[in-house]
Amino acid sequence: MIISFAVLLICVLLVAGISVPLAFAGVLVLISFMADHDVSGFLPSGHWKMNSVILLAIPLFILAGAIMERGKIAKPIVEIAELVFGRVRGGLSAAAVIASAMFGAISGSGAATLTCIAPIMMPHLQKCKYPRHFCAALMISASPLGLLIPPSAAQLIYAWVTQQSVLKCFLATVVPGLILTSLLVIVNFVQLRKYKDIELTGSSENFTLELTKKTKSAIPALIMPIIILGGIYGGIMTPTEAAGLAVVYAIPIGFFVYKGLDLRIFFETVRDAAVTIGVVMVMVFMVLIVSRFLIFEDIPGMAEELIFSISENPIIVLLMINLVMILIGMLMDDISGIILCSSLLLPIAQSAGMDPIHFAAVLGVNLGMGNITPPTAPLLYLGSRVTQVPVRQLIWPTLIMIIFAWMPTLVLTTFVPQIALWLPNYFF
Repeated sequence: MIISFAVLLICVLLVAGISVPLAFAGVLVLISFMADHDVSGFLPSGHWKMNSVILLAIPLFILAGAIMERGKIAKPIVEIAELVFGRVRGGLSAAAVIASAMFGAISGSGAATLTCIAPIMMPHLQKCKYPRHFCAALMISASPLGLLIPPSAAQLIYAWVTQQSVLKCFLATVVPGLILTSLLVIVNFVQLRKYKDIELTGSSENFTLELTKKTKSAIPALIMPIIILGGIYGGIMTPTEAAGLAVVYAIPIGFFVYKGLDLRIFFETVRDAAVTIGVVMVMVFMVLIVSRFLIFEDIPGMAEELIFSISENPIIVLLMINLVMILIGMLMDDISGIILCSSLLLPIAQSAGMDPIHFAAVLGVNLGMGNITPPTAPLLYLGSRVTQVPVRQLIWPTLIMIIFAWMPTLVLTTFVPQIALWLPNYFF
């Protein structure tokens, strides 16, 4: 067991991505376990757990996000935010945060949000003389909003693994997502006060006319989150049906309204999305095997005993759980981290008195922060490639976002349960 996890850690540090390390770890787990135990049920159990209609929403949301990115569906939303907020110093970068939150509500993915919003916003920010490194760090810090603003693929996975209500898990992260968005905007304005040469955009004379024109052009894009979220929260559609409708709606909008798609781009998009979906599904399968091994060996029970031997104070226990989740988020992508933390840490959190729906929100904030926390930080390195800003220039402004936006959100979400539970309790 120790060798398997040592190999997993080494591979994560040496290999780009988590699927290959998980495959190595899963194979080693099976080989080491075969000597003393019957492992014939491990692979079928992974297959039957993945044989779920709910899980179909993951590839559909990935495909919808890819079509939106290539089809330029997010561009009119960004233009509206730029027009409204670009008239004040720091407003354009604040618009990038809000656009990330809005796109996250459609795509449900931090990586998709970052790769879509950053290429659109960076040229405008550079043109207006915004500090390049700060804006890149800001968009990287805002990209995990896709894990919090529903519908979130990570929360859907959590609900599937823990047998909780999908809608309750979606609702649990809404208020933390709004708090984080607000704090990122505030930090943005505070940090940009010293940059006096930032140019403002938007004219006051024809502002209303421009806003009306851009809003009309953005209506097809704005309808998409209304369809998805309204269908899910209205009880009209399941998350899987909403994800399928998102794909069906995005294709003609990308082809005929915003004309970002042609046949060549469309087939490239489907191919790239298929590769991503394949990697994600293999990764989920391997995490299920590793998680089953953890449960079989009673690793959650051992971890619970270890934590409570250190302290039985619920506050200390929750702090230790948060620390483990941040470390897992630093090493793994959101979906792998969700499955592993659900198996390993949820029983401990429940022993400390935490509701599973509350834990869903805490887990989402933790993994989002872990994904941008150096030194591993998957989204930090992805953002460096997307924005063409060296990682060393991104670390300090990203740490500022973590300390003054992410950490307060995490503390509030962890120790004020009603922040996560108010909406689920209100609707149910």
